[in-house]
Amino acid sequence: MKRLAATVLSILFLAFSALPVAVAQAQEQPRLRVDLDQLNPRVITTGSTSITVTGRVTNIGDRPISKLGVRLQLGTRLQSDQQIGDVLAGGKFKDLSATEFVDLEPDTLEAGQSATLDLAVPLGPSSKLQFPKAGVYPLLVNVNGTPDFGGPERLAAISLLMPVLGVPGKAPSSRPPAVPSAPSASLLWPIANSTVHVVSSPLGGPLTLADERLADELAAGGRLDSLVAAARAAEADTKVSSSLCLAIDPDLVATVDGMTRGYQVATGGGPVPGKGVETAKNWLGQLKALVAGRCVVTLPFADADLAALTKVRAGDATDTALLSAALGGATTIKNLLGIQPQDGVLWPGGVLDSQTLEAIGKAGVKTVLTDSGRLQSGSPVSGGVSIEGTDLRAQPIDTLISSALNGSGSTQNGLGAIAFRAGLGGQNEEQERSRLLIAPPRHWAATGPELTSFLGRMGDFYGAGLVKPAPLPELLGQGPSGTASVNYAPQDLTAATSGDVTAKMSQIDNETLGLSSAMTMDATKRVNPADVIAPVRLALIRAASTSWRGADATIATGNARGDLDAIRSQVTVERPKQTIALASGASPLPVFITNSLPVGVAVQVALKNNVGLRPTDETQLQAQMVPANSARNRLLPVEALRAGRFSVDVALTTPDGTPLGSAARFELTSTEYGAITIIITVTAAGALLLLSSRRIYRKIKDARTDRANETAPRVTEDAQV
Repeated sequence: MKRLAATVLSILFLAFSALPVAVAQAQEQPRLRVDLDQLNPRVITTGSTSITVTGRVTNIGDRPISKLGVRLQLGTRLQSDQQIGDVLAGGKFKDLSATEFVDLEPDTLEAGQSATLDLAVPLGPSSKLQFPKAGVYPLLVNVNGTPDFGGPERLAAISLLMPVLGVPGKAPSSRPPAVPSAPSASLLWPIANSTVHVVSSPLGGPLTLADERLADELAAGGRLDSLVAAARAAEADTKVSSSLCLAIDPDLVATVDGMTRGYQVATGGGPVPGKGVETAKNWLGQLKALVAGRCVVTLPFADADLAALTKVRAGDATDTALLSAALGGATTIKNLLGIQPQDGVLWPGGVLDSQTLEAIGKAGVKTVLTDSGRLQSGSPVSGGVSIEGTDLRAQPIDTLISSALNGSGSTQNGLGAIAFRAGLGGQNEEQERSRLLIAPPRHWAATGPELTSFLGRMGDFYGAGLVKPAPLPELLGQGPSGTASVNYAPQDLTAATSGDVTAKMSQIDNETLGLSSAMTMDATKRVNPADVIAPVRLALIRAASTSWRGADATIATGNARGDLDAIRSQVTVERPKQTIALASGASPLPVFITNSLPVGVAVQVALKNNVGLRPTDETQLQAQMVPANSARNRLLPVEALRAGRFSVDVALTTPDGTPLGSAARFELTSTEYGAITIIITVTAAGALLLLSSRRIYRKIKDARTDRANETAPRVTEDAQV
């Protein structure tokens, strides 16, 4: 009875212990989503008369929500990096003031339905929102509602940073004058792929893309079109224009250039013609116009994880072909856009360990643009520094501003973080920055209006003297302020390209090297073997793209494997259409080899599963050169080891054993044995006969001896006596 009671109590204890957890988990499930379309103004000044917020509220839960209301809440002035970070992370803050809730229409939202958010709040001495003085403030768009089977609660919210240059309603003189020590600012503008689009791009063959997403991004209003259009619109403001430096992915430029000549899109039913040829031509023309006379820096090809590329050939530190190709994008940009990027300047993604730093230094990189949070030094890092143990210079990208530009409300939060860095948070050592390098996310997906508004407000900051525009070359031309080491947080290492991916990349790379070593330039075709292999090399670099983070290794390396197999499949042995009858036991085996590549290939023949057949001249299996775009018929001396019908697989390899094409099964029939086989058989039969005869002879001899012993007279012991 006691045991039963104890069991019941234990069950009840576990049930009640788990209940709060279950309730908490249920409460954590989001029920509403807020999408802001407009926030006006983005910066509060003495002339600001109201704040307008428009957007949509959508029920993303599984039950109706009623009594929807929205209001704005203003927090206290932010004065530290930690406070800024808490707001960006969606943390709670102490309210300074708040408006009344305004009902949304419709009042009740079923699952999946949306309501329009349209809120206008007057500013001034009598406003519900009071900004005591210039600074950066947290502004919360707070949506409350009552779900079915629940009570009223906050169901969605967006935290924004609001820069305040002057108190609304006060005289303009109350605005703080431009600070003489205002920091200089340079702005990187990323023009990069959001993901890997290329499936294959063989030499002389069609460019094949995974889908039409790239064409959509290039089209009017698309992500890439918006980035270029916003930067072109900002050309009217010389201060903004001079501080802007375009960071371009050479893989993107090369891919779009390929699209202009026609391309295919992979589908389940096979490739179909792409529809974005004219779109690609128009966008590439706009980009060429934008970069003319501007500062340009290169990203690694396909935004590859450089540390992953150094691990692919870790056993051969002298072979840096993949890394060099990933860092060689300046040539692509110059050839296709007509602009020379900044020499030796690189904005890499991923982890830069000591091995990678050494490798990129040897490859010609002089300056690395990297997050300030990854630079560790004995003194605060306020400008360029020398990286310990290398000849490289690191120019820090402000981590706080980069974090603000990433995620919901990115452009608004970015403006708030820039204003905070410029001194609106109060001048202390933590906040002061004499030189700011501002970098949005590499795959920035802000809308066109957001991008245009962001650059417009940057112009306002320059005009107000809050920050000073500085061209990036000017920033890089200043001497290093000290030394630092490069360190990475655990989450950076976790996000790095996995060992499974680099292992598969190494396997493909080794096979590629084997295939390349068997190729020679054909005197008539004049095609460099490196050009034939180049698509595989580029596909391997794309496999290390930071956009693949978290992807399965087979998927990430699938295109590289496909490109390699497509090249190898062009060197084949033809499968006979009918059974080959060996005229004699030692007839030659006809092997017809075709090389469809524009280079010569050294081909070696291998017989597999050849139980009924053996080559009589091993030298005929050794590598022989098959010229470009030609075929050769080789007669292999073989010997049938048995009569009847049997099969043998004929495969091709390079001299080092790298497979070519696929094996072809030869069906054979033989009515007699070869001479060697007969000799062996006769010899074996003779030996068997000799052994049998010897055994019979011994048996006869032993039998005679036994009979002789039986007939001989016996001498007894008595007779002897």
